[in-house]
Amino acid sequence: MAFSEKKRFLAGATCPRCSAQDKIQVYSAEGRDFRECVSCGFKDEMHISNASREIETRVNTTEELKRAETQVLQFSPEPKK
Repeated sequence: MAFSEKKRFLAGATCPRCSAQDKIQVYSAEGRDFRECVSCGFKDEMHISNASREIETRVNTTEELKRAETQVLQFSPEPKK
């Protein structure tokens, strides 16, 4: 249960049936989460899954991984003629 029992509009949401934007209300009833369009009457149960794995970014990557992925090239100086 992610939402309260009080119906609240979900900003920016688009109805899957009528494509109306900002007409979706979300709420919880009987321990389940629902979304409902006030424009066309569309209603269904929402199944919110837990976040799987966090996407790797430069902020959450460890220094060890950064070093392992860095390729170091060493060039020897050309011999003098």
